[in-house]
Amino acid sequence: MAALAMLGVAHIHTPNFVKTLAARTDHAVASVWDHDAAGAARVAQMLGARAVATAEAALDGVDAAIVCAETVRHEALVSAAAAAGKHLFVEKPLGMGAADAERMRRAIDGAQVRFQTGFFMRSLPIFRFVKAHLEAGTFGQVTRIRHSNCHAGALKGWFDSEWRWMADPAQAGVGAFGDLGAHSLDLLLWLMDDVEAVTADIRAATGRYKECDEYGEAMLRFRGGAIGTIAAGWVDVANAATLAISGTEGAVWVFNQQLFVACEKLPGADGRTPWTDLPEAKAHAFDQFLDALSGGPAELVGVAEAARGCAVMEAFYRAAREQRWVQV
Repeated sequence: MAALAMLGVAHIHTPNFVKTLAARTDHAVASVWDHDAAGAARVAQMLGARAVATAEAALDGVDAAIVCAETVRHEALVSAAAAAGKHLFVEKPLGMGAADAERMRRAIDGAQVRFQTGFFMRSLPIFRFVKAHLEAGTFGQVTRIRHSNCHAGALKGWFDSEWRWMADPAQAGVGAFGDLGAHSLDLLLWLMDDVEAVTADIRAATGRYKECDEYGEAMLRFRGGAIGTIAAGWVDVANAATLAISGTEGAVWVFNQQLFVACEKLPGADGRTPWTDLPEAKAHAFDQFLDALSGGPAELVGVAEAARGCAVMEAFYRAAREQRWVQV
């Protein structure tokens, strides 16, 4: 049984991770640390763990660390855990930007520890189907790909109290566009080849979180010639059309969580009937990390991929400020 430490409990996904950990019998959380001692004590009680006064104390005697702290605290925590030889799950985004993410990548690679981050969309059947067929060339040359990841968090005040730091770029590194757009970006980087340049327009709508953006759109030029588009925000009452891919021999789109495919190479892919012949879902990214610790099969997001995403996201925000294309 692997012993785990929780380094920070601030992330909005922490409650779900606590439920997952409480339900599993192959791991046990031994220690919990957070700069908010009351928060650490609350989570420690839920998990039957001990709340400790320092991150160093939390790392003593454990095999792996789960970092759910504010993004601005990631580098110090990740560096300490890597130096101590602990495997790492780090909530996304890995870093505040390109520079600290790259330093963490070097620390993790140098320590030769397992790494995972919270990009769970790779596990979903629709995206696994798309990935397999893009690799097989089923849809021909891809010319355009778009993903949208939006919710009504700012409209509903999700970040008014406990999760307020997530609407403070000084602590989170990004605002709404970067928070949800990180998932879209990870998908596009996973599905396509690398990016050479980006541009973006990132804005606020309600001003509820005065220093924070609330929505945006970004464009990406992929090295293979395809054009990518990302939409993300916290001011959307609906997000029906989430994926669109256009290729010279086929097209794919997702509407209201139903997949449609138009491709003569796939019998029945008429673009009118929802496509349901999908692979099985993989486990959630967090569960896959825990599975890997137990020696089970897992498809982990590489730390270089996580760091690359931070660099591209930083370029989006720079492009929005300067209103131009930025080389990545």
